[in-house]
This record gives sequence, C-alpha cells and structure tokens, in this order.
Amino acid sequence: MSATRKDQMTMIVYAPALVVDDGRPLAVVHGMERAVPGLCIGLMISDEGQLVPLQDRDALVARESQRGKFPTLRSIDDNFRVRIMGWGKPAGVSPGGRAQFEFHVSVPLSADGITAAAALLEAAGEDACAFWGHATPFSAGVDIARQTKNRPDDLEPPPRGLPVIRSPSTMRSPEIPHRLGWLNYWSDAAARTIGFPDPARDAELLSRARRTATGGWVVKLTDAPLDLDNPAHLDALKRAYERFPEIGGRSAP
Repeated sequence: MSATRKDQMTMIVYAPALVVDDGRPLAVVHGMERAVPGLCIGLMISDEGQLVPLQDRDALVARESQRGKFPTLRSIDDNFRVRIMGWGKPAGVSPGGRAQFEFHVSVPLSADGITAAAALLEAAGEDACAFWGHATPFSAGVDIARQTKNRPDDLEPPPRGLPVIRSPSTMRSPEIPHRLGWLNYWSDAAARTIGFPDPARDAELLSRARRTATGGWVVKLTDAPLDLDNPAHLDALKRAYERFPEIGGRSAP
C-alpha cells in the first residue's frame, strides 16, 4: 500500500542561506545516514515523480548546492522511505530580513520512523547549522500551521484554542522559533533567546530533552508522537506555548 501524507512525519530545519562552496547540503545527507544505521539516500525523485538511481549522489548534491538548490532525494529502502528536499527563502519573507534555506525531511509514521526521528532531526539541524527546526506528524502539523496569520483580514481563530503566531516575515530574528512541534531542535542561540532551559520551570521538558554537540537541544513535547485529538497532548502543546511566549513572535510589541 502506498504511503499517504497522514502516514508521514514531517521535519523542517531553518538554516542560514547557502553561500558559495557551501558544504552543508552534503553534510546534512551524510549526517542523516550516520544517524540511522543502514539508511542509504541513493535515489533522486525527478520533476516527473520518477525514481532515479544515483551513481554519484555526492557530486549531484555538491553541484546543485553551487546553484543554491537541493535535489529531491529518497532512501533506497521501500520499507523505510526517507525523503529530503530543500529550497531557499528570500530575505523579504524571512525573519529579521535574513534569507534562509529550509531542509524538509519526511519519514514514515511507523515504529522505525518514530525511533529514528530525533536522531534525524538532530543530524539535519546540526549539519545545516540551523537556527531551529521541528518534527511533527502530518495531521498535528496541519493544525499547528494554521496558527500563523499572514494577512490582517484573516480573522479566523486558530484551531483547538491554540495561540495566534505571527508571520515569519514580521519576526525580528531567525533565532526565534516560529512554532512548536512534537520534536523541537533549538540551536544554542535559539534556546537562549527563548529562555530554555530554566531548571525551575522546565523539569518535565528536560526529562525528554538532550543536548547536542554544538550546545543546542532536541526537546520532545510528549512521549508518543503528537496527536492533538489526545487531550493530554493538546494540553502539553498549549503549556509549551505558554511557557515560551517568544515562540511565534508573540512577546514582541
């Protein structure tokens, strides 16, 4: 049976824009493969949706990154489909007026995918030198994405009583996470910006967090993947937004 989006977990890391001779795209691919033993990202998905085996994947990624681009790649294992793609975002629509590059990864919402998600997010975040990132099951991610209000005439409140968060282009700094997810990658700069960790207030989050090699954090909101139909999970998400008002630019004047 083919996978549907509801069977997927999506992760995104938000990094500085690519520069000439930028080795981060290839480092992200290598880091993800190191993070999950046996993972081989050896297929390209063509514009027509066809799977193309790659004889020299590293050369392709390096060549495309010189153009500020990232090819759409997939793992060779049909039973564990990991896909990665990326694109740049211009300064005019990015926080603080600083252009960014986003790496988007999808993994199956399966036992193997759930087990691997934190390691993959950490690898992508660290090797991209990302400001922040998140990994969230598709269904929960839809509601979380609807928190953002990009237009003044968009008066519909976010679903499930979640708070309104500002458009990325109006936020003052790329180090401020735009939203929360099930798994959250916060660089050292992002963590300091939002005030994490505070031992007195973050004991529960710290019990599900780990420090990265660069001083950042991977923080899990709930033990199981976020399911907003579960009242306990919805409450955990709301508590985290309340704890970190900086997230989403909600504390800005």
